[in-house]
Amino acid sequence: MEQLVNFIIRPPRAEYKPEHDLLEQEFLLKGRWYQRKDLEVKNIRGDVLKCSHYMPLERPEDRPLPCVIYCHGNSGCRADASEAAIVLLPSNITIFTLDFSGSGLSGGDYVTLGWNEKDDLKAVVEYLRTDGNVSLIGLWGRSMGAVTSLMYGAEDPSIAAMVLDSPFSDLVDLMMELVDTYKFPLPKFTIKFAIQYMRRAATVTVVGRSSTSGNVLDGLLRRWDLNFFKSR
Repeated sequence: MEQLVNFIIRPPRAEYKPEHDLLEQEFLLKGRWYQRKDLEVKNIRGDVLKCSHYMPLERPEDRPLPCVIYCHGNSGCRADASEAAIVLLPSNITIFTLDFSGSGLSGGDYVTLGWNEKDDLKAVVEYLRTDGNVSLIGLWGRSMGAVTSLMYGAEDPSIAAMVLDSPFSDLVDLMMELVDTYKFPLPKFTIKFAIQYMRRAATVTVVGRSSTSGNVLDGLLRRWDLNFFKSR
């Protein structure tokens, strides 16, 4: 069970090298030149978020352009945004992408499946608002990133649009999907028992660490307002 606790909040990090796995710092697409600007943003907890902003090398009429923030899924990273960049850049829509805290090359020890990630997103939006090169802001999220977008978008009415790919609404269903995806050796019928165990895990040591992991997951479960006794 303790392994499952860490499996949920510390999934395998995406490993990549920006110089090889991101779009080039300058690249030609459909007859126009674009650039990748790498930068760092700090969230409210002090974690450093590794980010990239794809934009035209020369902005049309030197005016602000709309921007879509791409939010990756569980075990994802900013490299996942390359396809979205190729689709949107020719329409004069810039793409901003980040590694959420606890993911990719960013700081942080764990993920919270959208709860703390929405604070990462808030830090990015605040950066873009002060940058001066962005007009409208939209969100494109997948899985955990889609849930993050929904959570943040509910608090920020200025978000112009959202693309939500495979958001989840039930943490039990998500855990079952993760067990399938990563071939975790745990029968599905034990998931509810595992959640009950995780609630009690707030006071135990997890994988040689202090009670931080247990507290994190216990708080996450409470925030998601799970009722594991509910009939399904």
